[in-house]
Amino acid sequence: MQGFTNIDLGILIVYLGAVLFAGLHFSKKEMSGKEFFKGDGTIPWWVTSVSIFATLLSPISFLSLAGNSYSGTWIMWFAQLGMIIAIPITIKFFLPIYSKLDIDTAYHYLEIRFNSKGLRVAGAVMFIIYQIGRMSIIMYLPSVVLAKLTGINVNILIIAMGVIAIIYSYTGGLKSVLWTDFIQGAVLLVGVTFALIFLANGIDGGFGSIFSSLGEGKFLDSKDVIFDPNIFKNSVFIILIGAGLNTCSSYISSQDIVQRFTTTTDTKKLNKMMLTNGALSIFIATVFYLIGTGLYVFYGQNPELAQTAQQDQIFASYIAYQLPVGVTGLLLAAIYAASQSTLSTGLNSVATSWTLDIQERLSKKEMSFELQTKIAQYVSLGVGIVAIVVSMILANGEIKSAYVWFNGFMGLVLGVLGGTFVLGIFTKVGNATGAFVALIVSSIVMIIVKYTMPEVSIWSYSIISIASSLIAGIPASIISRKIKGDKQEVKIEATIFNK
Repeated sequence: MQGFTNIDLGILIVYLGAVLFAGLHFSKKEMSGKEFFKGDGTIPWWVTSVSIFATLLSPISFLSLAGNSYSGTWIMWFAQLGMIIAIPITIKFFLPIYSKLDIDTAYHYLEIRFNSKGLRVAGAVMFIIYQIGRMSIIMYLPSVVLAKLTGINVNILIIAMGVIAIIYSYTGGLKSVLWTDFIQGAVLLVGVTFALIFLANGIDGGFGSIFSSLGEGKFLDSKDVIFDPNIFKNSVFIILIGAGLNTCSSYISSQDIVQRFTTTTDTKKLNKMMLTNGALSIFIATVFYLIGTGLYVFYGQNPELAQTAQQDQIFASYIAYQLPVGVTGLLLAAIYAASQSTLSTGLNSVATSWTLDIQERLSKKEMSFELQTKIAQYVSLGVGIVAIVVSMILANGEIKSAYVWFNGFMGLVLGVLGGTFVLGIFTKVGNATGAFVALIVSSIVMIIVKYTMPEVSIWSYSIISIASSLIAGIPASIISRKIKGDKQEVKIEATIFNK
């Protein structure tokens, strides 16, 4: 029970230095314009795939997945299996269209499909607000946990994380972000897998005891409902479907993910990215859940070794107090890795969206590639500083209720955006008026559901937001077309009807 030692601190510092060096190495070639936003065409598909994986696996997941199975059952594991719904839908319907249109950003699609600059700007603004809040929280949560375990001041941890991510995001654009994400993702995969093996070796009965525990009610218990015809109540079925549609909304409407798709127009490579990302995500989620159940067995056999009773800190506590010196530093670096990869991706995607979706749309003059790049760099710097400041406020203030409220509100954004994309791709009748109505109505409906109907399962949110978008958007489109006498043909190549 040595805790965090100077050796571990040294490893953590070396790791952060190595990440910074790698980011600067891949930014040696000066990137401008399209290269800054989309890469230079030399990034392998498997690097991009691991980058998507590292982006989606935030430190919130890192700390909470193991905690969920430690204190409860595996019912939330089925949310990770939502990939088997999200990936086929994305591959079948969305990626071929994005590839043919050669979009610059996720919201570029909205402008092409609905012929509306305003809709593109609105989508970008919603994403940017969501992403700034998400980045702040992603710096705040793991830094607070690491500060307790390491004794390092939480503000120092937040600043170090933010500054390193800002430097390589600012200098190298998307290429630098993708390669550093790949390194972070590899460290995370290796480190967490090692932790599971080490944990099993420390349990009487090893993996056999873990699987026995699963058979005795730790996988699913009598209270866990497999199927409920009421889709507004929790069940394995609605968790699977809801999580699948949530993930699908991220894939199709969140700029930090869609930006990875813009690195190539080769649909075979895009499909490989998606399938590899899905396999990695389900694998690592399963490892986390096995770790959580393993921790339940381990501390059941060794109750005197427990250092915390908080479920979201149980894995980090095990890392700090039970793993060998040196390995502790590497695994805590993996938590940091999950934060930095998500942070650097957020900075680059916000800078890209602001520059291409907002600044260029509202500019009266055509912007040069050099000016686009400069604006994006300044935006990534400014947004990075704002996120650091907000994160420090969260870490040093008693505003947990505000954090919970804001985090809940942010979770609604992508579902609402996803509904607008569905209206565009799956209907011929949808127009700009209908899309705006869909955005507004879906937002109102989701806020009402979220804050006045606590009995509604959060896993139903994506179903409700997409359905409300279509229910409001289709009639509004038909009515507006009749009022305006609009007989303009839809851009068929931006829909699934392009055969």
